[in-house]
Amino acid sequence: MTEIRIYADEDVNIAIIEGLKRRGIQAYSCKEVGNIGLTDEEQIKYANSKKLVILTHDTNFLRMFHEKRLSHSGIIFVSQNKLGVGDIIRKIEFLVIL
Repeated sequence: MTEIRIYADEDVNIAIIEGLKRRGIQAYSCKEVGNIGLTDEEQIKYANSKKLVILTHDTNFLRMFHEKRLSHSGIIFVSQNKLGVGDIIRKIEFLVIL
């Protein structure tokens, strides 16, 4: 089984990434790898080059994937308006350990 590694775009609360790390999940924010300010397409290219699953709250990001039919290693979309940080961490942890 391939280990899922997560890459969060700029919209994702850093507390989510830190919570995932505390649970032993490989998770990275675009800030910690020096990718703040990159375009969405540049973020995707970076994630693809490292075989990272993208974590985002941005519906425009999803729309771009669909419209441009971009390849990716996976996308996790979570609405930040409907779930708290702890709930998001638990749901992602569940996905990763499946």
